[in-house]
Amino acid sequence: MTIYNCPKGHQSTEPDYCSECGAKIVGTNGVISTSSTSSNISQTVSQTVSQTTKSAIICPDCSTPHEADSGNFCEICGYNFTTGTHGEVPISLISETGKTVDEKNKQEEEKPSSPVPLTSSPVTAWEIVITIDPNLRHPESPEPPTNQPPITYPLNKPVNLIGRNSKARAVYPEIALDFDDAVSHRHAILNQQADGTFTLRDIGSANGTLFRGIELKAMVDTPLKEGDTFTLGHWTKITLKATH
Repeated sequence: MTIYNCPKGHQSTEPDYCSECGAKIVGTNGVISTSSTSSNISQTVSQTVSQTTKSAIICPDCSTPHEADSGNFCEICGYNFTTGTHGEVPISLISETGKTVDEKNKQEEEKPSSPVPLTSSPVTAWEIVITIDPNLRHPESPEPPTNQPPITYPLNKPVNLIGRNSKARAVYPEIALDFDDAVSHRHAILNQQADGTFTLRDIGSANGTLFRGIELKAMVDTPLKEGDTFTLGHWTKITLKATH
């Protein structure tokens, strides 16, 4: 069995995309060992798990494991491991008018409020619908599955991790995208706010997350509204929907 060296430092069993984080493996220089004996394979996996465990830091605010080489912020609550400050992840998104969301919201607050139409109905629940879009495929990506039906996940938790399951790393996302190996095990988070709406945060994924065709900056919250769509991985599209 051939083991490949991922650009992120992981040991991958796949030659094109890392089986741990989904990062693209370029060329053949990534081969680090070839062995047909089960003992060597077991030793390699054991060393990888041991190294991952040793590099993990437990967030003092939310108790989430955090890898020492994956940034200064907790990917769940935003705790800053360098300064010791709590939940300081900024919320900033440039709108169509060129103003940040904070600036736009401030202007909206200064306007006189208008009555809510009697015909409007409150949101009772949120969900996401996951589909495969072949138009998102890059030339170096594998062919998308042709028989993958839409997948619906209810958003019934305040924090919803998007990623791929990993038994070795003890990662079990609420929104599992195991069919797309360009999605990181810990890729992004959908956080529910106090007003019931959701924000999207890329948590330093290997291949990024696109919203309105623009790659999100890691660890920055982007507000979402009903019908918003974002994409990630090879060809995965996710749409936010509300139930009235």
